[in-house]
Amino acid sequence: MSESSDEQAAGQHFLVCGTEDCQENGQFYCNDCHRPLCEQCRDEHLKNPDTQTHEIVPYRYRKQQLPVEKCKQHPTWNVDIFCQECQISICLKCFKKEHQSHNFDVLEDLYAEKYALWQGEFSKIQKYFLPTTQGLKTDIEEDVTEIKKIMESIRTSMNAEAESLKKLVDEVTSEKKKHTHTMEKSLLKMLKSQETTYDDYIAYLGKMNDEFQEYLSLTNTKLFSETLRIKTIPETTRPVPPVFTKGKFSKDDISKLLGSVNVPNTKPEKRKIQPMEAVTTHMKSTEKQLEQSKEKFDMKQTLSLSSSVTKVKEYSVPGVDSVWHVSVDKSERLWVSGGGNLVQTDLQGKQLQKIKTSGGNGYHTATQDGDLIYTDQDEKVIYRITPDRKITEFIKTGDWTPVSVHSSRINGDILVGMMKDREAKVTRYSKAGIEKQNIQRDNQGQGLYSDPCYITENINGDICTMNRKKGAVVVVNKSGQHRFSYTGQRSGFFPRGICTDVLGHILVCYDSFIGGAVDLLDQDGGLLSVILSLQKGIKEPCGVCVDDENNLYVGQSDTNTVSVYKYLQ
Repeated sequence: MSESSDEQAAGQHFLVCGTEDCQENGQFYCNDCHRPLCEQCRDEHLKNPDTQTHEIVPYRYRKQQLPVEKCKQHPTWNVDIFCQECQISICLKCFKKEHQSHNFDVLEDLYAEKYALWQGEFSKIQKYFLPTTQGLKTDIEEDVTEIKKIMESIRTSMNAEAESLKKLVDEVTSEKKKHTHTMEKSLLKMLKSQETTYDDYIAYLGKMNDEFQEYLSLTNTKLFSETLRIKTIPETTRPVPPVFTKGKFSKDDISKLLGSVNVPNTKPEKRKIQPMEAVTTHMKSTEKQLEQSKEKFDMKQTLSLSSSVTKVKEYSVPGVDSVWHVSVDKSERLWVSGGGNLVQTDLQGKQLQKIKTSGGNGYHTATQDGDLIYTDQDEKVIYRITPDRKITEFIKTGDWTPVSVHSSRINGDILVGMMKDREAKVTRYSKAGIEKQNIQRDNQGQGLYSDPCYITENINGDICTMNRKKGAVVVVNKSGQHRFSYTGQRSGFFPRGICTDVLGHILVCYDSFIGGAVDLLDQDGGLLSVILSLQKGIKEPCGVCVDDENNLYVGQSDTNTVSVYKYLQ
């Protein structure tokens, strides 16, 4: 880039007035001329008899210009009239020649009206259909988690019941086996008694045999005088052996003993879908408020010129040598990271806590609940720090390395920029850490991101991500569709921080060949102002955020300094 072009780029600090040779800030817009105007040119525009009836509004409320379409009959004329009777779009020459007596509409007014209607429908998608559907999807994910917990609990109960039944079976079996031992002992005792009876009888027979032998040796008179009488053999009974009778049971019998799992005969409850009427009413109320705001709009409510940006405070943060990212929590305490340290200070700059981390650039964010969330690239884990300084593991990102993180001001969702090998993506989690959405490629299948080092979300749901290798800010809408990319106003764009404010402005912090700067963009990526630059006393800005009081915090990578600015008045 030549020296003159560098000076031109450095000098273009705002949206330039559309009046020829005027280089002032074009804060206003003429809907008739379709060009931006500065305050002085606006006043002259309204004084000029030829343009005094033109509609001039603040730039952000400008009317969309009718797309240029040439007449097929008269190629040098633009189509800008709609014939109501013929229902065709024509040029002024066609109108004067063939349709002069017909009723007509100015095509630009119709376009503006239709554009507003389409914007209204698109707004319904953004504000009702998409968030409602995402909410229902979240409900389903929560139901999945709940069902898994319930089924696991049922299986645990089944195992406990089965163990209880097994214990009872073992107990009854043990008792019955004990009874068999008693029966066996009784039967053996009876048999032993019978055995003794026959032992005694055998002994008796032996004795009788001895006596008979003795009689044979005596005189014959003894034999004739005595009568031999032998006792009969004692009678005994055979024992009746016990018989085992098998139990009569089946699988069904066991099933009946155990509990069962059944789905109650209850009609499923329909998921509650918020009626669009309620949202539409809210939208109409919001539109009415915007309209009222538009009517009351004056110069004091617009962005100040970059020259009016004032520094209101400056911190020297202990515990860091350089500042890479800044977050402000609900108690307005400052979180600053740099050199592998994450430091919290109070409003006076006193260090409250210091944590050693393996984060990179935009790796921490303050939540609506007053917590701080930060990523650990080495462990691939996202941690939460509560106000009482308790650190807990919040989300595990698996194979993906979490690089940047942002807590949504809209609904508390957590947006995480991640990398794996040569791929990158943005993942949306709910406040509870449930994965809701992955954004990785555009409609042509090309990767949207390279290394998402900083990330934020605008009030309209746009996700704004800084990518170092691409040298660009990539902006997608809430559904992940690419809207635009921003590469700065200076050569050598190197991303160093991004945030948004309550008015939907995008603040882009970056370095370049001619020094660092902070650009202020509108929601569509249009440059409104370069609010900070080398010429305004900031050398190497790095890390930006805006608190609830619209104060802009800007870190500096060459020192441990965080400066606070007022840029809205």
